[in-house]
Amino acid sequence: MSKNKEFHISPDLDNDNLTETIECLNESGEKIQLPVVKEIPLTIYLNKQEIVTAMTLGDMPDLLAVGYLLNQNMLKRDDIISEIDYDKELQIVVVRTNRKTNYEKKMEKKIRTSGCAVGTVYGDIMDDFSSINLDKKAKIKTSWIYTISKKVNTRPSLYLKAGALHGCVLCKNDSPLIYVEDVGRHNAVDKIAGWMFLNKEKASDKIFYTTGRLTSEMVIKTVQMGIPILISRSGFTESGVKLAKEAGLTLIGRAKGKRMIIANGIERVVFDTDIKDVNNKDVMSAQRSLIN
Repeated sequence: MSKNKEFHISPDLDNDNLTETIECLNESGEKIQLPVVKEIPLTIYLNKQEIVTAMTLGDMPDLLAVGYLLNQNMLKRDDIISEIDYDKELQIVVVRTNRKTNYEKKMEKKIRTSGCAVGTVYGDIMDDFSSINLDKKAKIKTSWIYTISKKVNTRPSLYLKAGALHGCVLCKNDSPLIYVEDVGRHNAVDKIAGWMFLNKEKASDKIFYTTGRLTSEMVIKTVQMGIPILISRSGFTESGVKLAKEAGLTLIGRAKGKRMIIANGIERVVFDTDIKDVNNKDVMSAQRSLIN
């Protein structure tokens, strides 16, 4: 993998299976053709056991399945995946491992989360949370935050085309590596986790950027992936901030324009930018051109 290459994966605007055009009326009562994203049920199996059915955008089912199982502590970091089978017609993905698995008791403890498209976690998801040590030497420069925001917000995306999506981006320094979208932010996180696992990608030197709220689930999954820095252009929940402090996660929200709020982990932040020099007019102009 080239160290300088950006956007190894990004939204596929040419995939017509992800959107559908509907006829509706605008504010003047005029008929218009509007692209909208699809919601597709994807059933995930781990070996012979059905785990969950998630409402998804419908792309990257292998990454989503692997990431979901990792973030639910059902797939272990040292597991060997022997095969991933995806049946597009049945919308089923089966992850097969060399290790025999049975999570019948674990699945009795389900918790509904605040995630869009109905997030689900299991009662013992916090078992390993306190034992994870995030890299304390990791740093993020404020200039990187402005650069990442500009690169992500000016990148063509399904959100700009059809809306109703959350985006998640894996970055190294100020370079976005992976950009994925989904109807639920938890799904987008899982796709990133799946990509990292399958590509044996190091986590300690990465930055996670999301367009969605910084909830407890977002914090938990970021920590489980071993990523020390989480950024969003949206805001925080109280439990998200509380868990970030418990885990030693750098949490930065409301990162829009010249502004940002650091809720935790300021020791990793390097203030190398005079906000007077930050100009976001080019970002806004590029966004408008993409939408139009």
